[in-house]
Amino acid sequence: MARWQDVVDSAPEFAAKVQTLFEAGRHKTLATLRKDGSPRISGIECQFKDGDLWIGSGKSNRKAADLRRDPRLALHGPCPDPPDDPLAWPGDAKMSGRAVLVEKPRAADEPEADHFRIDISEVVLTRVGGMDHLVVALWRPLAGLEETKVYN
Repeated sequence: MARWQDVVDSAPEFAAKVQTLFEAGRHKTLATLRKDGSPRISGIECQFKDGDLWIGSGKSNRKAADLRRDPRLALHGPCPDPPDDPLAWPGDAKMSGRAVLVEKPRAADEPEADHFRIDISEVVLTRVGGMDHLVVALWRPLAGLEETKVYN
């Protein structure tokens, strides 16, 4: 597993593109596992701060209960609609890993919430590479950055 800073240090241009895509909109999509093992999709916000990626959730929310029980997750950034020129599309970013519950002090007027730092197992950026193919860039902690062209 890795911190976001590891991605930045290993592949700075890739990390900048991914972070830009994640920060292009407030709402992301979080995939967690229910108690019975089936998937749950939820809306969530995230924050890149101090070299880590963070998410939070109210303690009573199902997604927080899912993550406390089984920390595995996938996170999908907001995806902009493709423009008329597919080559101008900035791409689609997602990552997976594990949520680490971090206790944080809260002010008396703040609601109770869980704060999770994400240990990253992979980051993926998919973009149009040409009219006949996509480029899938995959970053993993031990392998670093790899790019694959996927043809129609």
